[in-house]
Amino acid sequence: MFEARHTMDAPTTASADNGTAGGGGWFMPRKMPPDAPPTDGREAPEARPPTAVRPVGRPAAEGAPGPWTDPSGPAAGSDRPAPMSGAPAAQERIPPSGPSVPAPAAAHTASAALPFEQRVPVQRPAPVTEEASPDAILVRRTMAEVAPVADKVTSYFYALLFVRHPDLRSLFPAAMDTQRDRLLRALLTAAEHIDNTPVLVDYLQNLGRGHRKYGTRAEHYPAVGECLIGALSRYASAVWDAETEAAWVRTYTTISQVMIDAAAADALRAPAWWYAEVVSHDLRTPDVAVITVRPDQPYPFLAGQYTSVETPWWPRIWRHYSFASTPRPDGLLTFHVKAVPAGWVSNALVHRARPGDIIRLGPPTGSMTVDHTTDSGLLCLGGGTGIAPIKALVEDVAEHGERRPVEVFYGARTDHDLYDIHTMLQLQQSHPWLAVRAIVDQQAHLQLPDAVREYGPWNEYDAYLSGPPGMIRSGVDALRDAGIPSERIWHDSVEELVVIGN
Repeated sequence: MFEARHTMDAPTTASADNGTAGGGGWFMPRKMPPDAPPTDGREAPEARPPTAVRPVGRPAAEGAPGPWTDPSGPAAGSDRPAPMSGAPAAQERIPPSGPSVPAPAAAHTASAALPFEQRVPVQRPAPVTEEASPDAILVRRTMAEVAPVADKVTSYFYALLFVRHPDLRSLFPAAMDTQRDRLLRALLTAAEHIDNTPVLVDYLQNLGRGHRKYGTRAEHYPAVGECLIGALSRYASAVWDAETEAAWVRTYTTISQVMIDAAAADALRAPAWWYAEVVSHDLRTPDVAVITVRPDQPYPFLAGQYTSVETPWWPRIWRHYSFASTPRPDGLLTFHVKAVPAGWVSNALVHRARPGDIIRLGPPTGSMTVDHTTDSGLLCLGGGTGIAPIKALVEDVAEHGERRPVEVFYGARTDHDLYDIHTMLQLQQSHPWLAVRAIVDQQAHLQLPDAVREYGPWNEYDAYLSGPPGMIRSGVDALRDAGIPSERIWHDSVEELVVIGN
């Protein structure tokens, strides 16, 4: 998703530059600045103090694909990579050389083909109208054409990529089903925002920075663009022509350049990833753990943000978790993790991780942060482990010495699921401006969003939501009904919130 503050329905405007802005032609992005260090290594520009943390499984060559180099973070709401399928069967049918297309140029395609771990914003796809730019019309027309066979398109793309560029296979997880789903979502996001330059660029810059931890380099983008064009031209043959191909090339070239530039700039000030040692593991319920880790070097972030986590037990599989507090003087980070059925990473963290284990963290990201330039009240909805970033937001308001009203609705299915209610009630006792309400479905026969309607009015509040996709969907509807405009509703959406054709 767009990792700058975003709302549910950012407007789509016809203002994007769809030319090759800074691109080098057929999938040939500009070279990175000469003073920029490689974007796939661990080195930051400044010297680091020695650390007692001993990483597990560090590759022999830092930044090179290996047991700890993750190139592919499955969707935020899905913690289970499914068995690989599609690619091997398709390999025999792939021509030795693809369409005569050079390499990067497709609005979100770069982000899709390469590991896609950013959360996608919830936006309604703009209809193809004459108000859209010519490239946007062609790109969206292509996506409409391939939508019925999206699974074939993505499977063919990855098969094409791995046959022509087998060296890139190590950048992806062994199980590719979730990765294929991400490609489609990224393409949809690209088609959606192709004419909304601020939103698209912000999204891509964060995506480019996030891809550093996968070992993604500038030279990988041409291969991705080439194979993307090959897959689209094969399955969108009814609408594909030279003009459409040129539109995709221009789009991908521009997008990939934004990502490359963002990664190069980020490499000048931050490492590609952090190692972190587990220092405490508190099992609150049979399937929820509060885990505290110590990064191997300073880790700057803001309350309300999240990061991606990789465990040594499932290399190249990353999942998103929100920080459960504001930045602490001791530098420790805390996460709330719920083990979900067949969830590889979540089950490893809840049931297998112990103090002394080493995990890996991606860069902090997310836009669900408090605007301290206003004095509006905060209405916070947290469902399940979604209470973690809500708790951090409350702490953030307290640390700034503000007395703005903060209303927290803590939703759970049963009393047992209110694993952090005592902490929230303690915060309420310490801060008179804070009100905490626990909403238990099985007791009230009421969903969290419905309970919010019972209180209010909320028209003077900024709203923050964190929890399962279904809760966020219904919560946003409830908040709009309560009079809160869309531009004052904040959340870091998960990819599952993108509804095709809505």
